[in-house]
Amino acid sequence: MTSSTPPITISSAARRRAIVAGSVGNFIEWYEFGIYGFLATILAAQFFSDGQQTGIESLIATYASFAIAFFFRPVGAALFGRIGDRIGRKPTLILVLVLMSGATALIGILPTYASIGVAAPILLTLVRILQGLSAGGEFGGAVSVMTEFAPAGKRGLYGSWQSFTVALGLLGGAGTVALLSAVLSEADLAAWGWRIAFLLAIPLGAVALFLRLKLEETPEFQQITASGADGSDTAKAATQPVVRAGAAATAKAILLGIGRLMGWSAAGYTFLVVMPSYLQSSLNASFQEALISTVLANAGFAATILPAGWLSDKIGRRWVMLTGTGLIVILALPLLNVLQNPDLGVGIHGLAVFVAGAVVGMIAGPGPAMLAEMFPTSVRYTGLGLSYSISNAVFSGSAGLIITSLIASTGDLDVPAYYVMATCVVSAIAIGTLRGNAHRTELRK
Repeated sequence: MTSSTPPITISSAARRRAIVAGSVGNFIEWYEFGIYGFLATILAAQFFSDGQQTGIESLIATYASFAIAFFFRPVGAALFGRIGDRIGRKPTLILVLVLMSGATALIGILPTYASIGVAAPILLTLVRILQGLSAGGEFGGAVSVMTEFAPAGKRGLYGSWQSFTVALGLLGGAGTVALLSAVLSEADLAAWGWRIAFLLAIPLGAVALFLRLKLEETPEFQQITASGADGSDTAKAATQPVVRAGAAATAKAILLGIGRLMGWSAAGYTFLVVMPSYLQSSLNASFQEALISTVLANAGFAATILPAGWLSDKIGRRWVMLTGTGLIVILALPLLNVLQNPDLGVGIHGLAVFVAGAVVGMIAGPGPAMLAEMFPTSVRYTGLGLSYSISNAVFSGSAGLIITSLIASTGDLDVPAYYVMATCVVSAIAIGTLRGNAHRTELRK
């Protein structure tokens, strides 16, 4: 930014719109990924079973499709991140929202294996790829909008709304599936009721689109645009020198960001999304019991996110996130053992999953702001998106596949705990390299 660039005045209404518009896409994204995880056993039977496989085999195939979508997230992050850093956050977020909502609704009308045979899982996987691309472009843009609009000293709180709407999306998905399972018979839910959950993306997407159309471009992006050349090459002139000069530094920051996020990614999906299928397939829980457990875990997750983001503005991101990863390492195995003990009451089981979700929220609250502070404005959308999407591809999208496969091959029901403990140890080491005063400095230009 040149010295002649005038400061941009941001109204309170603009800041509120930034939080809301940034949040709505996250809600839809995680609502969809939630219902896919919660309905995994039904989708396995509908799309990945010809009647010859065992339940665990078709479930593994379902999670393989789940993982494929995650591995296309980095592609989407690179593609849409580049667009968002060149032409702006607002138009890019509108584009990814339309793509995500449309792809989610499309799942609701896909024919099943019984109708078209092997083409059914292929079509579902192709739609999942579209969702992966759009989801890859969502995080970087949403967090850029929230943190670039945040007032001084509140970046952690503003960024934590991204994680909070993840919790709301997963809770919305769990609530939708729970409602459908309550009003429909098991046979009707498996035959056609599951489609309703995906078709709800149409009205949700329409509301989200309306809100994003009212969003203003972020002040940070306006400033680097104003400091560049004129005409259509303005953003290009502002961003290219920084990208060229700092390509190695950006790549290093992305790798470090992945390390800092891997525990959050692994623990979040293990406790909040994979758990329903684990409880059903490995611990013989009913569908309703698994859903209730998931709702409680996500309620615990939601309860700590905003307070953790706020606290990180006061004492720094490092100590809050280290506390979260440390607690996961200490508590993961005991909490899982509580769930495995049928002699303990429902209340104890409920408390265990609530606590599991709560400790993940301690990492997720400061996480978005921590990432935003690692990248300059000209590559923030891309850097945020790639760090998050690669971490999620490897440690979230593969969580169900890795855990289910290892349990099937070893018979060890403690695999979920070992998985999240190992990833959180690595994350704690990476988080320990954070500068203690990063939360007090301005975002890098």
